[in-house]
Amino acid sequence: MTEKALFMVRAQLTDPADRPAFDRWYETEHLPDALESFQAELAWRCWSDVDPAIHFAFYQFASAAAARAIAQSAGIRALTAEFDRVWGSRVIRTRDILRVTQVLPAGGAQPAARRDP
Repeated sequence: MTEKALFMVRAQLTDPADRPAFDRWYETEHLPDALESFQAELAWRCWSDVDPAIHFAFYQFASAAAARAIAQSAGIRALTAEFDRVWGSRVIRTRDILRVTQVLPAGGAQPAARRDP
């Protein structure tokens, strides 16, 4: 089984009035550019339903090593520079690499009972 991993970017807008412009820019420019630059399998983004100032972007890779490689790539340096040029300090970002440990399809097999070590 292939080990999937996600490169995740959490962005917090400091001014809620920036949301429409940020949303448009991310949709039409940043997400497509990042998908191409990272050569990810998939890319998607979401707004928090709990805090409307929080935006997440996810990029799926075949492995954690492929996702980790993005952090040192020329592509991320260029995308970060462009992000900073457009948004400056109006958006606070954090990044993480998430290793997919379990995926269950709807109606699929149920997880095995957990045993204590």
